[in-house]
Amino acid sequence: MGAPAEIAAASRRASRVETDSLGRVEVPVDALYGARTARAVDNLSFSGRILGDCTVYLAALGSVKRAAARANREADVLQPEVAAAIEVAASRIADTDMRPHFPVDLLGGGGSIGIHINVNEVVANLANEARGGRRGEYAPVRPADVGASQSTADVCHTALRVAILCEWPRLRTTLDALESAISRKAAELAGVETMARTCLRDAMPVSLDVLFGGYAALLTRRTQELQGCIDKLYAVSLGGTVIGTSEGAPVLYRDRVVPVLAEIVGLALVSRECRSDALQNSDDVAAISSQLRLLAEALMKVGADLRLLSSGPRGGFGELELPVVQEGSSFFAGKSNPVVPETVIQCAFQVLGCDRAVQAANEHAELYLNVFDGLAAVNVLDSLRMLTQAVALLDTRCLRELRANVERCAELSQLTGRK
Repeated sequence: MGAPAEIAAASRRASRVETDSLGRVEVPVDALYGARTARAVDNLSFSGRILGDCTVYLAALGSVKRAAARANREADVLQPEVAAAIEVAASRIADTDMRPHFPVDLLGGGGSIGIHINVNEVVANLANEARGGRRGEYAPVRPADVGASQSTADVCHTALRVAILCEWPRLRTTLDALESAISRKAAELAGVETMARTCLRDAMPVSLDVLFGGYAALLTRRTQELQGCIDKLYAVSLGGTVIGTSEGAPVLYRDRVVPVLAEIVGLALVSRECRSDALQNSDDVAAISSQLRLLAEALMKVGADLRLLSSGPRGGFGELELPVVQEGSSFFAGKSNPVVPETVIQCAFQVLGCDRAVQAANEHAELYLNVFDGLAAVNVLDSLRMLTQAVALLDTRCLRELRANVERCAELSQLTGRK
C-alpha cells in the first residue's frame, strides 16, 4: 500500500487529539507518531515515498538516537532510566512492523525536519509504552528528550552518511563479482579473432579479449574511484547541532557521541574536523553521486556494446550470443532480445537522473546550512540500490553464459585480410 492510501486509511480510523505550539491536531489513535509528524505529512509531502520505505536510513537514524541517548546519559543531560528507555526504543524503529509509523515524505522539504520530528515522536511513544504509558502522553520520555543535544541538521546529515556506508558494500560486492566474471570471459575469448571497428567502420583483426579486458579495467577503475569518495564519509557531523558550532550540546556529549555511534554501527567513524563546513556543503555526497554517474555511464557502454555485438542473428553484427532469459516478442515468434543489457542501460538512465538532482541540491546550498542535503543523500541511496541490482543481473543473467559466435567472428576476421 502506498503512502497516500495509508494516510487516507489512517484518517478514517479513530483518532486522538494532540496539541503543539500551533494548536490542536487529530492523530490516528494507534499511531506512534504525534502532532508535529501529522503536520509534516500535510505540509511537506509530494513524492509518494515515505520514510518507512527506506529501512537503511531508519536503521541509521535509530543508531544515531541510541548513541545520542548514551552520550547524553554520560553528560548528565538525561536520567539513566530515560536514556535506557530511548536506547531500547530506538533499536526497534527499523523493524518491518514500524513502517506505517513513519509516514513523512522521504524527500519532503524543510531541511529534513519532518523526518527528525517523526523519529523523535515514535521513539518517545515506544519508550513510554514499554514503561506502561499511553501513546500521545509523552511521559516520562518526551520527544525533546529523544532529541536532546541534537539538531535535525547533524542527526540527519550523519544518519544519511552512515546509511550510505552501510549500503555501499552490497554494490561493491556485486561490482567485484562482475569484474571477475568479465576477466574470466576475457580469458575464455582470448583465442577468438574478429573484426575491430572504429567509427563503426571496419578496422583490423582483433581478439575479443581486447574488448573484454577493457571492460574489466574500466570497472576496476570506477570501483576504486568510488571507494575513495565513500571513504570520506567516515568523518561525520554529529555533535555539531544546527550549524556546526555545537551550540546547545555539552562538551562531554560532543566528545562522546561519535565514538559511541562508531561502536554501535561497527564503523570507524570520526568527527568532521570542521562541522560547520559539513553542514553548509554537500560536496562529499555530490562527489559520490558523480562517481555513480560515471559508473552508470561505464555500464551503459558495456550494455550498448553487448547489444550491438549480439544484434542479428542474420542482419546484424552477430559476433556474440547472449543467454536467452526472456521471450523476446509477442509478435515475432522465437525472437530473443538483449533484455538484460537494456535493463542495465535503463538503470543507468535513472542513475543519471538521480545525479542531476544531487548536483542541484549541492549547487543550491546557501549560507550556514544546506537544507537540501537530505534529498541529495537519498538519491545517492537510490542509485546505490538500483546499481546493485542491475550489476548483479548483468553478471548472473548475461555475462556468465555469454558465448562468442566463433564462425561469424572467423568470417569477419578473414574480411580484414588476415588468413
